[in-house]
Amino acid sequence: MATVKRLCVYCGSAEGRLPSYRASAEQLGRALAAAGIELVYGGGRIGLMGRVADTVLTGGGRVTGIIPAHLHDREVGHHGVSELQVVGSMHERKQRMFEMSDAFAVLPGGLGTLDEFFEIITWKQLSLHDKPVVVLNVAGYWQKLIALIDHAIDSGFAPPRARGFFTVVDSVEALMQSLAASHEPERPAEPRLI
Repeated sequence: MATVKRLCVYCGSAEGRLPSYRASAEQLGRALAAAGIELVYGGGRIGLMGRVADTVLTGGGRVTGIIPAHLHDREVGHHGVSELQVVGSMHERKQRMFEMSDAFAVLPGGLGTLDEFFEIITWKQLSLHDKPVVVLNVAGYWQKLIALIDHAIDSGFAPPRARGFFTVVDSVEALMQSLAASHEPERPAEPRLI
């Protein structure tokens, strides 16, 4: 897995109702630490994001959190990570996470996770990057999202190739295998947020 040295993980600042959500976050954290892949994430100490970060750290891995000042000031920032970058805005956070990462994983989450997912696949559609995006469909959590994207394609609002902008897996093992099989991402010009 030499091509993926830093994985950006998008996931909830809540833990969700199913124990499998929490278990998958912890399993991913253990897998990243074991593989020597640095975690890049939103910098919070709560929810699934906090669980992934804590598990990577417990396994001896490196974690970089990127958090906007307004969230950090609410004491949500995780001060136990290897590096915590405090930035000025949500836009800057997403840009920095993109720039630092070789690939992206999407675990269960809410509106913020959806925002991050749609932005990263939209940038892929615009040929601003060719980095792998892997959706971990824990307990079928993302089925309706996948159906929505298929509906947008079927209705003529998204190109048929959109389904290829991301890979869907149902286990952490499959996620890690997908990353290992990914090609070296191209390095096009970095997208600029407006």
